[in-house]
Amino acid sequence: MKLLLDEMYAGLKEYFETLGYEVLTAQEAGLKAAKDRDVVEYARKHGLVLVTQDQKPAELAELLGVKYVFISNLMIAKLADQKIRDNFKE
Repeated sequence: MKLLLDEMYAGLKEYFETLGYEVLTAQEAGLKAAKDRDVVEYARKHGLVLVTQDQKPAELAELLGVKYVFISNLMIAKLADQKIRDNFKE
């Protein structure tokens, strides 16, 4: 599976590659500071799964039938909360 990491996730490229994914960052694709629609269209054109933290590109991907993963701040907060509770029970 091939991934397109939106700008905020570029630092995760090596991790996803280690997990066996082919990964391209928005920066590598020439999409730094690009419009959301351009990022989504690039993912569509190249058959990539878009990984983003921004709601608008996720919604555009949904409308255009582009595969995507939306990692919201709420999801991150819940994961961190659970890890804190698991690791530091009082």
